[in-house]
Amino acid sequence: MSAILEVKDLKKYFKVPSGLLHAVDDVSFSIERGHTLGVVGESGCGKSTLGRLLLRLIEPDAGQIRFDGQEITALDDKAMHALRQKMQMIFQDPFSSLDPRMSVRDTIAEPLKIYGLAKSKEEIEKRVEAMMDTVGLSKRFINSYPHEMDGGRRQRIGIARALILDPSFIVCDEPVSALDVSIQAQILNLMQDLKREKGLTYLFITHDMSVVKHISDTICVMYLGKIVETSSTRALFRDPTHPYTQALLSAIPIPDIHVKRERILLRGELSSPIDPQPGCRFAPRCNHATERCSREDPLLREIEPGHYVACHLCDGVQ
Repeated sequence: MSAILEVKDLKKYFKVPSGLLHAVDDVSFSIERGHTLGVVGESGCGKSTLGRLLLRLIEPDAGQIRFDGQEITALDDKAMHALRQKMQMIFQDPFSSLDPRMSVRDTIAEPLKIYGLAKSKEEIEKRVEAMMDTVGLSKRFINSYPHEMDGGRRQRIGIARALILDPSFIVCDEPVSALDVSIQAQILNLMQDLKREKGLTYLFITHDMSVVKHISDTICVMYLGKIVETSSTRALFRDPTHPYTQALLSAIPIPDIHVKRERILLRGELSSPIDPQPGCRFAPRCNHATERCSREDPLLREIEPGHYVACHLCDGVQ
């Protein structure tokens, strides 16, 4: 199976009063067509910035992004506008991402009008109603406004808006984090069904390890702008290798009072992402850090087929 998206050495730095904030720093990965890549990590690690870089909603400072075999980082605005029919996004907050002055009909129909994909009002109406049915949104809400609906229905509007152009790749930026648990399950199941029916490829951004386990084929773990581990979901949960990944998995609640798991507590201060010094960025919080970790950046190495880790513990040299 071929990769629909290939990212190599992607970087994005933001100027702040005290220097350059390294939001995304030398990130490389690929996503197979029809698969879901989960991106996890603490708030502020660069997940959302990464998602926006892939769609060029913000411009990268360096690196390559290849979509369907085409290098897109140098495309002009007109070419990117055309390409975004195949690259869409579902945002985190289903209320703030919707225009409060636009009805459900207008919100879902807007992409069709922008790209001129419907020849008449009747065709727009037909396609909007069909998409509402696809995402499980009753047609009685077609004239409703976001403030009249609950979070789950609002997110279904966001999903419908993303799907109306028939994309092949969707960036999902924490699409269920603002929803109740029962509604989360409904939205996740809907997204899984749509993935199978339409052959969609997802980049799924979340901080919830239970959610990412449910929906992802492969997982990337980010820490302060860097990917520290990437693997198939099954392998990552079976044998987490990077100390940060191990700490994340140890924090997942287990709904069984008879099962005990040793919690790995992270102590120490976060490294500054502003003009970071050489060395592993996780070292100040790592229980296994050595002197080498504080002076030398670990490389992302393949320790077994498809399993990559950026940790000096894994290269056998201390």
